[in-house]
Amino acid sequence: MNILVIGDVVSAKGCEFLRSILPAYKKHKNIDLCIANGENSAVGNGITPFSAQYLFDSGVDFITTGNHVYRRREFYEMLDERDDIIRPANFHKGNPGSGYSTVDMGFAKVGIINLAGNVYMDNCDNPFTVVEEILPKLSDCRITLVDFHAEATAEKRAMGFFLDGRVSAVFGTHTHVMTGDAQILPNGTAYITDLGMTGPKQSVLGVKPEISIEWLRTGMPARFDTAEGECFMNGCIFEFDNKTGKAISVEPVIIE
Repeated sequence: MNILVIGDVVSAKGCEFLRSILPAYKKHKNIDLCIANGENSAVGNGITPFSAQYLFDSGVDFITTGNHVYRRREFYEMLDERDDIIRPANFHKGNPGSGYSTVDMGFAKVGIINLAGNVYMDNCDNPFTVVEEILPKLSDCRITLVDFHAEATAEKRAMGFFLDGRVSAVFGTHTHVMTGDAQILPNGTAYITDLGMTGPKQSVLGVKPEISIEWLRTGMPARFDTAEGECFMNGCIFEFDNKTGKAISVEPVIIE
């Protein structure tokens, strides 16, 4: 099975670029399932019903999110109603949405878990404890994937080794910068610290550089407008053995 996972899609520019390339790219690479982190897909911030549906209509099969998932109240109902959109499982249990779900591919069942980090981020339940509680509930899934939406490289690396051999892949999101450590860990789990982002290439995490610089220099509030110019898509293609769930290969993706 070939699964394409796409880094944080940023605002309208990222959504539009994704739509322009994804259908043909999926066909070219024989992609069976496409997952994208959509928590920044709305104009301004967060995710809305419109931006989520735009991703689905563009060829995304499943959406994960992160710390901005609750920025838009109009998205709460969709988050509760759909089983192909999830939010971090270690957020408060009474919050809208679910932290894990499954996709039945016919020849294999895929479990997908979303987690948020604790280091340098808003406090939430311990992701290591929460993922251990979830795994038995996905025991019928041959392939299990984890989107770890976290800031700290060390926390992401630790989660990768913690889950090595217990899940099929661990991929990091949130920092919007693709890391160079795509690999298969010793016990067969595919791993990358961060997938990167989909949006304006000449930007600071999707934002106009001059705005980010001024904010960092002065500490004064600023409206984070999306940068202009050429876009790119970052992500990874994971190939798995359908019988064992182990990773066969990891291919970083950078499409400009």
